[in-house]
Amino acid sequence: MPFYTELQSMGEMVPAPWGGHLATSYRLCHQVLRSRDWRVPDSGWRAAQADAVRWHAPASQQMGATMPMLNPPHHTQMRRPLGNVFDRAALQQMERSVERNAESLVDTFFEQLSGGTADFCALVGDELPVITVGEWLGLPSADFALLRSLTHDQVHTQELFPTPSQLAISDSATRNLRKYFTDLIRERRKAPGDDPVSRWLRMWDEFEPDQDAADEAVYALALFMLLAALETTSHLLTTMMWLLLEHPRQVDWLRTHPEHIPGAIDETLRYDAPIHMISRIAPEDTELAGVPVREGEMVQLMVGAAHHDPEQYAAPEVFDVRRKAPHLSFGGGIHYCLGNALARMEATCVLTSLLRRLPVQGLRVAGTPTWAPRVAFRRLMELPVVRT
Repeated sequence: MPFYTELQSMGEMVPAPWGGHLATSYRLCHQVLRSRDWRVPDSGWRAAQADAVRWHAPASQQMGATMPMLNPPHHTQMRRPLGNVFDRAALQQMERSVERNAESLVDTFFEQLSGGTADFCALVGDELPVITVGEWLGLPSADFALLRSLTHDQVHTQELFPTPSQLAISDSATRNLRKYFTDLIRERRKAPGDDPVSRWLRMWDEFEPDQDAADEAVYALALFMLLAALETTSHLLTTMMWLLLEHPRQVDWLRTHPEHIPGAIDETLRYDAPIHMISRIAPEDTELAGVPVREGEMVQLMVGAAHHDPEQYAAPEVFDVRRKAPHLSFGGGIHYCLGNALARMEATCVLTSLLRRLPVQGLRVAGTPTWAPRVAFRRLMELPVVRT
């Protein structure tokens, strides 16, 4: 990560050429993420920005209404009734299905390898997250490919410098996702079940007399669950495979020490996090690392750089599954990732399945992996693999 090394050499707080600041150290990123005072860029903040093309776009405004972009008290009102969506009981109900789907996808991956090159990203990394969240929400499997494609398009609005054409793509995807989930909510009202959307509708109806307002809250929740579950987990799964293939000795060690699988997943999340940049807004005139920050000014928390901070990690440029160190990939404070346990479960199921096969059928990456040209949301677009 030479870029992050250069960025950190400029200091803990670096003025951003476009305004605001970049926080580059683990210490500062952790401090701000854990703080109850720092804000997220909600709809109100976005509406007040002069860059109408960037912040007033429909997709951007929609993101400002989802849970990760709500500040108290609105965040509290949305979050508290939801409870722990993926508590132990819920995860136990999902575990067998996730294991079965992971096994099936890895089987398909190895079957395709017998004929030559197989793309792990397309066959496993992109597939398991949408199957997992789609089955959990009770969605038709025929819709999974569409939802995956719309999610890839929608995420442009969450990037640092989306172009007008990318914003147009994101706006279109957001409109299609709204129609999809609006229709779903209408169907679940007519024929409620035991699925999460039906449960959220019943929950919101208990304290929101306006049905349209309740439906809008459930829509924002369903949209958030989809967007949060697909891109980030896909990156985790594919990056995990890439890093392990690049470090075959660590694969052998993990095979004989499977109790360290959780640590290997955390090291993947540290080494190349799904999200490399998180935005926060100063609640008042303040200072960070001695640098003045004005009220309403944005600070970009450069999580990717923080994860390679030599003040926090020994030899941060080295990928080491035996490393036991904290990371910021799931955020922190009131916005700590709701689905962190589910993402870990999916990664555990895939890695466990791979470790049963890799010693017998050695693999290598064929060529150079391809990343999407992004700053905030990392995405490996393809990972071609062949037998050694």
